[in-house]
Amino acid sequence: MRPYELSLTAAAAAIRAGELSPVELVDSVLERVERLEPHLNAYATVTAEQARHAARKAADDIAAGRSRGPLHGIPMGLKDLIDVAGVATTASSRVRADHRAQADSTVAARLGAAGAVLVGKTHTHEFAYGLTTPQTRNAWDPGRVAGGSSGGSAVAVAAGAATFALGTDTGGSIRVPAALNGVVGLKPTYGLVPRHGVTSLSWSLDHVGPLTRTVEDQALVLTALAGHDPRDPASLDAPAGDYRPGADEDLTGLRVGVPRNYYFEHVDPEVEAAVRRAADRLQALGARLVEVEIPMTRYIQATQWGLMVPEATAYHERTLRAVPELYQVDVRTLLEAGELMPAGDYLRAQRSRTLMRQEWARVLADVDVIAAPTVPATAAKADQETITWPDGTVETVSDAYVRFSAPANLTGVPSLSVPVGHDTAGLPIGMQLLGRPLGENVLLRVGHAYERSQPSRALAPAV
Repeated sequence: MRPYELSLTAAAAAIRAGELSPVELVDSVLERVERLEPHLNAYATVTAEQARHAARKAADDIAAGRSRGPLHGIPMGLKDLIDVAGVATTASSRVRADHRAQADSTVAARLGAAGAVLVGKTHTHEFAYGLTTPQTRNAWDPGRVAGGSSGGSAVAVAAGAATFALGTDTGGSIRVPAALNGVVGLKPTYGLVPRHGVTSLSWSLDHVGPLTRTVEDQALVLTALAGHDPRDPASLDAPAGDYRPGADEDLTGLRVGVPRNYYFEHVDPEVEAAVRRAADRLQALGARLVEVEIPMTRYIQATQWGLMVPEATAYHERTLRAVPELYQVDVRTLLEAGELMPAGDYLRAQRSRTLMRQEWARVLADVDVIAAPTVPATAAKADQETITWPDGTVETVSDAYVRFSAPANLTGVPSLSVPVGHDTAGLPIGMQLLGRPLGENVLLRVGHAYERSQPSRALAPAV
């Protein structure tokens, strides 16, 4: 197995055992980046020279007995919303083409302290305001969308162009591209991972989280990221923990909620079948499947847009008026729409979210996790604008992708997307596990148990 193919966990073990040097690993990943970027365009900026220097220093430190832990010497990508001192943070937009960060974001600083090596900044849908990342191609089929807005991060991990990456998630932007590219994506509990130094889309919905190849990799990255930061007003003053799951696959006594409504409506039959098989697998591992009713479903998308649109417009108010022509048409249209939204609608969306959080807390009091599709369909073709369901209902691709992921943003509960197979076209399918606030340990335990019970997964086919 070539170094770029290794999971974070496997690479860290090889480095610890002296079987692999950080220099070899970073060089292997950078060669992969150079070969695939003309086809996939996952990166907005590649920091090759900086990465090689950091890899040599990591190798020297580890050889001298100064290991910083499992992330030391591991190559990563950071979504191009996340500040790293001296590196461009463009948000994949002409609006910020000349912007260079003056200081590290909290998450970049924490990963740097853990010894991770930055390979580059990954593409996002402009300012994270979309679900497709149109400039980046899907790792399994370059004729299809990567998913968004953390499309570059998901593609880089899926293709071996980063061992792990960070994304942001406002309405599904980590989990959607994770599902469409066959990797693992976590949207943590709201406030668990600080957002200081991360360009905002919608401050009351934004989350930062990892994209990795395995659930165990997720735990290693989350352990480095989580913890209070007073510079983020939403940061939870909760102790950071060790999120690494054990090796036990026995889920006896654990209750898995399977939705009887919403999550299996207007969903591709192959996606539904794969997710139901995965839920049955959890049952075979000892879990008890319990039917649950998802509350307030008719208000989910209206509440999501009612919060996100005005908050995004408020953030962009000055530049939208100064240089509107520099925005992409789809993003500019949404930002201008936000200027027309009445304050009363925003306040009603706030009330709706409060009620939704209360209702979801009641549902999650009776089960430990909820298992559902991450997205209702696999990756759409690059020029595809809508999805037509068998009953004649037509949805935009973005509306379809956000429909199943938005509830976790509105309620702030953690959600983990894990790969559960492929459709007949060979495209990945994802299942999301949703849990109680600060219930990441449970989600990772369930996801890890499922993952260990399945055959090992390969990277996306080389382009």
